[in-house]
Amino acid sequence: MKFRTGQPSDAAALAAISIEVWLGTYIRKGVNAFFADFALNEFTTPKLTAVLEASNEHVIVSENEDGIDGFIRLSQGKEAPVSGCSTMEISTLYVQPRHHGRGLGKALLEQGLIYARNVDATSVWLTTNSENTPAIAFYLKHAFEKVGTTHFTIQDQAYLNDVFRRIVPA
Repeated sequence: MKFRTGQPSDAAALAAISIEVWLGTYIRKGVNAFFADFALNEFTTPKLTAVLEASNEHVIVSENEDGIDGFIRLSQGKEAPVSGCSTMEISTLYVQPRHHGRGLGKALLEQGLIYARNVDATSVWLTTNSENTPAIAFYLKHAFEKVGTTHFTIQDQAYLNDVFRRIVPA
């Protein structure tokens, strides 16, 4: 596993991974226009370029010999949807499904926590779909605690999400 800070030139790869992971995780029976439109409008090269260029965003990518296979995105100055959380959000932690089970998610999480510690964050928070049991199990296994719930919305549709927090190790 090789890790590095994401660069604007990575935007297209991150957009493709985001579409792959998001659709594979949340769309179980077939892709309809509603979800296709969301994914194709949300996970774009220009939007990911803007993230990679933003001063309050930090992206760490994992690379293998063929290219990027996962990434973690940390966003500073983000207010959590529940009280008692810092302003450091893990906005995204995506690993291509074919690379699951190899420790890549854990390693990216560790890289993200090192970054959070280096910028003096005392904790991090994130949200995940309440039905995403593999992600929930992953976060609980890695010392996150559920601290509340919120909703993720796409247009007029709301989806229950759990909010998790973890103390950043010293």
